Amino acid sequence: MMLIKTRVRPSAIHGMGLFAVEAVPRGTPVWRFEPGFDQVFTPEQIALLPWLTREHIRWFAFFRPEDGHAVLSGDHACFMNHSDAPNTGAPPGAASPVTTVALRDIAAGEELTCHYHAFDAESALKLKSASRQNP
Repeated sequence: MMLIKTRVRPSAIHGMGLFAVEAVPRGTPVWRFEPGFDQVFTPEQIALLPWLTREHIRWFAFFRPEDGHAVLSGDHACFMNHSDAPNTGAPPGAASPVTTVALRDIAAGEELTCHYHAFDAESALKLKSASRQNP
């Protein structure tokens, strides 16, 4: 669940992106898993879903490396794009469940980014697909 005000807009990085509505000081909590709002799916649960639903989860959820479960945010967090120098992420030494924070000051109107490889077991596949869509 996003913990700051955001808007989805076209992104210079890829497709649509998630942008801060207001300035976000470094260290501010940005996202956390909220049970009942955000969802976790096991691989077995995903396999039982209709094909289009599986595709939606495959693209918009992230897959936890430790157990392969898909985490699907109930809001627009799925529009956060990847960056090798992200402005959001887990603080050093964060224990699970992780609340991501602003890694630096983020200006109002700035796109929020994260480092997919830090938390998504399928990041390489998603980034490869995204690069084919935006040559």
